[in-house]
Amino acid sequence: FLDGGKPTVALVYQAVQALYHDPDPAGKERASVWLGELQRSMYAWEMADQLLQLKQDVESCYFAAQTMKMKIQTSFFELPPETHIALRDSLLSHIQSLKDLSPIIVTQLALAIADLALQMASWKGCVHTLIEKYSNDVSSMTFLIEILTVLPEEVHSRSLRIGANRRTEIIEDLAYYSSTVVTLLMTCVEKSGSNEKMLIKVFRCLGSWFNLGVLDSNFMANNQLLMVLFQVLQRDETSTNLHEAASDCVCSALYAIENVDTHMPLALQLFQGVLTLETAYHMAVAREDLDKVLNYCRIFTELCETFLETTVKSPGQGMGDLRTLELLLICAGHPQYEVVEISFNFWYRLGENLYKTNDPALHGIFRPYIQRLLHGLARHCQLDPDHEGIPEDTDDFGEFRMRVSDLVKDVIFLVGSMECFSQLYSTLKEGNPPWEVTEAVLFIMAAIAKSVDPENNPTLTEVLEQVVLLPETVHIAVRYTSIELVGEMSEVVDRNPRFLDPVLNYLMKGLREKTLASVAAKAIHNICSVCRDHMAQHFQGLLDIARALDSFALTTEAAVGLLKGTALVLARLPLEKIAECLSDLCAVQVMALKKLLSQDPSNGKAADPTVWLDRLAVIFRHTNPIVENGQTHPCQKVIQEIWPVLSQTLNTHQADNRIVERCCRCLRFAVRCVGKGSASLLQPLVTQMVSVYQVYPHSCFLYLGSILVDEYGMEEGCRQGLLDMLQALCMPTFQLLEQPNGLRNHPDTVDDLFRLATRFVQRSPVTLLSSGIIVHIIQCAIAATTLDHRDANCSVMKFVRDLIHTGVSNDHEDDFELRKQLIGQAMGQHGQQLVTQLMHTCCFCLPPYTLPDVAEVLWEIMVFDRPTFCRWLENALKGLPKETSGGAVTVTHKQLTDFHKQVTSAEECKQVCWAIREFTRLFR
Repeated sequence: FLDGGKPTVALVYQAVQALYHDPDPAGKERASVWLGELQRSMYAWEMADQLLQLKQDVESCYFAAQTMKMKIQTSFFELPPETHIALRDSLLSHIQSLKDLSPIIVTQLALAIADLALQMASWKGCVHTLIEKYSNDVSSMTFLIEILTVLPEEVHSRSLRIGANRRTEIIEDLAYYSSTVVTLLMTCVEKSGSNEKMLIKVFRCLGSWFNLGVLDSNFMANNQLLMVLFQVLQRDETSTNLHEAASDCVCSALYAIENVDTHMPLALQLFQGVLTLETAYHMAVAREDLDKVLNYCRIFTELCETFLETTVKSPGQGMGDLRTLELLLICAGHPQYEVVEISFNFWYRLGENLYKTNDPALHGIFRPYIQRLLHGLARHCQLDPDHEGIPEDTDDFGEFRMRVSDLVKDVIFLVGSMECFSQLYSTLKEGNPPWEVTEAVLFIMAAIAKSVDPENNPTLTEVLEQVVLLPETVHIAVRYTSIELVGEMSEVVDRNPRFLDPVLNYLMKGLREKTLASVAAKAIHNICSVCRDHMAQHFQGLLDIARALDSFALTTEAAVGLLKGTALVLARLPLEKIAECLSDLCAVQVMALKKLLSQDPSNGKAADPTVWLDRLAVIFRHTNPIVENGQTHPCQKVIQEIWPVLSQTLNTHQADNRIVERCCRCLRFAVRCVGKGSASLLQPLVTQMVSVYQVYPHSCFLYLGSILVDEYGMEEGCRQGLLDMLQALCMPTFQLLEQPNGLRNHPDTVDDLFRLATRFVQRSPVTLLSSGIIVHIIQCAIAATTLDHRDANCSVMKFVRDLIHTGVSNDHEDDFELRKQLIGQAMGQHGQQLVTQLMHTCCFCLPPYTLPDVAEVLWEIMVFDRPTFCRWLENALKGLPKETSGGAVTVTHKQLTDFHKQVTSAEECKQVCWAIREFTRLFR
């Protein structure tokens, strides 16, 4: 595309037309690719400028405005400093001439101007110059306010790396001019009367300045604009859009005064202002205006969040007034569940706060509010009386009920689980409520059942007795939720084994019914997990279910859960019975796999074995009997018998990543199950892994390799074989990762490769460090430190940390001196490159959450050899850029020397971590 040199404006215009109007999708796609390349090129600046000047139509101007914004955000460094002023002036003239064409174009240009102002250090006091230039011209008001709205929003933009020094300077500058902006907004309101569009713009702008946290609270407390805001929210005739803008603005204001003590006068105004909205809320309810109701509930919730600490410290006094909670409970009484859902986060936080203060008198004050909340939630959880079938888990209402269940678990301590459980039960026992009330009560009981103390508890046993007697004639949803409740009461069954038979009979009835099978399976799984010893006598019954698993209408997950429960009980049988029973349990799955292998592939594709592989995996994973030293593992024989089928399945499906992954997962649990007992598989398994990996480099083979190293790496006789495996797997891996963007395109491979290398470092460091492959692995690790992928990056950092640590930790093993010497050699070769790369990476490539991992690596290097590390770090810091392309200082000499000193004099790793956190902010 760029080989032909600069394209003409006419050609660019033609491409934009094709992008929007070409009837042929392929033509659209070609235009899109071509324009994408144009945007990445140097010509984009000039082309965008010319299109904006031509002003031919909305589409071409939108493309050009968006291109300008994108170039300023991502490629500002392409422009020489002497062009910055010309760019600013041309953008301002474009926004003025295009202000009536389309609001989305104005927004894109406003963003471009804001992003330019933030990066262009020579443009001092931009707010002041803009207001001075445009505030007297009514027709420029719309775009002036748009610029003033996006400017504070862009200060913390992720795509602009302006750095902490420049950001601080800008925030101080904006704070200085903030009152001027508010005054301008008030003038706007006065001049435009009650022009709704203008009011919406003004509230959006004000909210943006509140969000940045730079408005002076004394100035704002007495400002007319605050009065206007509440008047709009009190008025019944306010339109939906204006109501939303005003609500957003009040929420931003409440959020901005989170530290109430430092914003007293404004806090008081907002507090009193919001309390006046109760009547308006009732009006909106009467008019069935759900949008407004939701807005008021957001405001009330934000009020409670802001004054949470005040309310807990001084409930009922001043701004700890409990009327704020009354407002939320009024919302909880609204018939639509979406309204109460808005306040959930506040109730969580209130519960957490009260839990920490642990003051019975205080709990007593809030208990009645929580009781009323729980009462409201139980009502909201009711299904429609005409609902048919079981409760849905996956729709919006099902998700709401799950969130209710979580919230109830978190706040129940304030009311007392036992008290609440008894109260709920008595409503069922004494009344004869309609089915939908019964179901909702059982649902809440299921949420708290586990937090009720099961010791000698007559109410719990009575509930269990009654539930398993429910007739099959009750509504299916009641049966469904009663089965869930029984599953949650498995502790009670464990303490009262006399209930085991009636409970299992009740659950078996459910298992035989299509719509109840999966929930019954989950409950049986729970009972197996908790009552493992009591269930041993029922093992035959479990085995019968497992053999006939596919005759029940189970989801994949429920079927696997049943097998997990069965395996957990199997592990508690006497050792001599385990092998035979395990063989029985696996037989069904093995037969199915054999059958699939013997079938001719239909339409050239072999049938999918994953269901059976997953079932075998769960059996191996949870069959973990206690085996004394010297005893043969009872599962060893079974796994040896199964290996040929797994090996053949792996071969048949070697090209299919999903199936190979499930095979490897199954083998991983088989190896983990019998540990050293799988030695006879080692040779054939490794041979097969290596040969398939040469053709199909699925990363799960590297993961499986790490499991083998973990199990066998300490065995002298296995080390060379495992090293050969590592070298054989590394060759195709490096080829894959050395392709263009190889690291970024294959994060799973990076993750699993370094998991494997780390296991080697942990189990047999000298074997790895003395080999020829280690140099290549370290080089690959250094390159991969820049990878912004959570798992892969964590894996790389852990490898480097553990590698250096083997030369640091004197664990009094015979090989410590040799390890120290080998790490010394490796660091001599790669140390400077590693430190330089890590500093560059954490300043420019990685998100903040990865910094503790980087800090650990630097700490280990420093513990290994502090004097050399000091030199390496100094060299690395010299290479960092000292100022931005906009001419702002990124990092001062003092900041560099302070950082160097903080790191090199650190006494523990977390000091290194704090120093890096602060320092990298300078480059974000």
